[in-house]
Amino acid sequence: MSFFKAYDMRGEFGKDFGLDTVYRIGRWLPAVLGARRVLVGRDARLSSEAIRDALCRGLAESGCEVDDMGLATTPMVYFFTAQQGYEASVQITASHNPPSHNGMKVSRAGAVPVGYETGLAELEARVASGALPEPQAAGRCRTVSYREAFVQWLRARSGDLSGLKYAVDCSDGVAGLIIRDVLGDGPVYLNETPDGRFPHHAPNPLETENCAQLMATVKAQGLDLGVIFDGDADRVMFVDETGAFVQPDYLIPVIARRFLAREPGATVIHDIRTSRGAIEALQADGAKTVMGKVGHAYAKVVLRETRAVCGGELAGHYYFRDFFCCDSGELAALLVLASVAEAKRRGTSFSALMAPIRKYANSGERNYRIADKDTAIASVLSALEHFGPPRERVDFDGVRLEYADWWVNLRKSNTEPYLRLIVEARDAATLKARLALLEKLLAPFGAACGEQAQGTHTNHA
Repeated sequence: MSFFKAYDMRGEFGKDFGLDTVYRIGRWLPAVLGARRVLVGRDARLSSEAIRDALCRGLAESGCEVDDMGLATTPMVYFFTAQQGYEASVQITASHNPPSHNGMKVSRAGAVPVGYETGLAELEARVASGALPEPQAAGRCRTVSYREAFVQWLRARSGDLSGLKYAVDCSDGVAGLIIRDVLGDGPVYLNETPDGRFPHHAPNPLETENCAQLMATVKAQGLDLGVIFDGDADRVMFVDETGAFVQPDYLIPVIARRFLAREPGATVIHDIRTSRGAIEALQADGAKTVMGKVGHAYAKVVLRETRAVCGGELAGHYYFRDFFCCDSGELAALLVLASVAEAKRRGTSFSALMAPIRKYANSGERNYRIADKDTAIASVLSALEHFGPPRERVDFDGVRLEYADWWVNLRKSNTEPYLRLIVEARDAATLKARLALLEKLLAPFGAACGEQAQGTHTNHA
C-alpha cells in the first residue's frame, strides 16, 4: 500500500487511499499504539474534514476518547500531544504535497514519532488484512481549542524585532491561523488565509518558483528578509535582503547559537546532507555535532537519545529540546528573525550574517529517477575509488564520502521514487567538475527528473 511511507502516511486522496482506509486506520491505531486518549488536528486541505470524520469515527468505535482541535499546524499537534499528556495523536496533512493529496502524521505519547519501522508497518498489515478489531465500548469525540495557548507560548519566545522589515508568506497553509497574532502587524503578510486549494503557489518552499512572490516582495519593498512556511508549518525557509534563497541547513548554526550561549558545548544534530560550512560553524561555536538520517521520524529519536539542544535538516525542519524534541517552523522563524534583527542593529545584513557559513559551492539536492538505485550507487562508488580513500565515510542513509576539497552524498529517497545526490566543494569550479563527473556516472541508470531542492549552486568563498 503506497499510502504508508517511511515517516508518515501520504498520497493522493481517492486514488492512493480513501475514507474506508482512514476509518480502518482509526479502528486499528489504538491497538497498535496501546492508546485510548488521542488528539486529532488537521490542515486546510479540502479533503481534511472528511478524513477527520472517518478517522474520529474509527477511533471512537475502538473505545478512544478523541479530542479534535480542528485546524492546526503540525507543530501545534506535536506540542499539545506532549504537554497535555495524550497517548497518541494524528495530524491530518500532506505537508507540501499537491492539493489533491492528503495524509496523516502519527505520534505516540510524548509526541514521539511513529514511522514505518516503529508502528506504521504493523498498522499497514492490519489495515490490509481486511479484518477489524473486536468491538469496544464506544468512546467519544469532542472539540477542544488550544490555539490561544499556543500563540501565547510563541509570543513569550519572540525576541526583539524592532527595526526589522520583513515579509511572511504562509503559502495558503495553516501558518496563517496564528502567525499574525504572534508577530503583530509589523510584517508584510502574503497568502495568509488558509486555503486547501493553494491558489497562489504550491506549499513547498524548496522549489524555487514557489518563493518567487516572496523574493519579489523583499526586493521591491527593500526588506531585510522574507520568511516562508510550508503547508502545515513544520518547515520554514528564508530569503535574504537581496531576494536570494538561504539553504535551510546553513541556518542550523544561527539557531543553535541562541542555545549554545546558555549551554556551552551542547549537542546539535544535523542530517547527512548538511553543508560542511554549517558543521564547521557549529563546531567553531563549541557545539558537539551529531549526524543523523534524513526525516523527522529519525531526527526526533536522535535528539532525544543525545539530549541535543536543537538541530535541523536541509529540508527546513528545525528541532528543539524545549519543544518536546519536535520540529516547529514557527519557533524556528522567531529565532531566525531575532538573530537577523540583532545583526541589523550591529550594521550587519542577513546575507553578511550568512557569508561565513555559506562559504562553499553547493549543488543543492538533485533528484534522479532510477529504477536500480543500489546498482547505480555501487557503480558510482566504484568509479570514485579513483580519488583514493575518502578521509571519512558515513554509511547510513545512503553514503557520504568526505574528501579534502569536496564531499558527496548519494541516497535513496524514503518518500519518493528518486535517487538523491548532493555535492559540495571548496569553489564553483571544483563543484562543476565533480557534478559533471557524477552525472556522467549516473546517466546510464536514469535521468535527472527536473525536480530539485533549492541550493546555493555557485556560492563560494
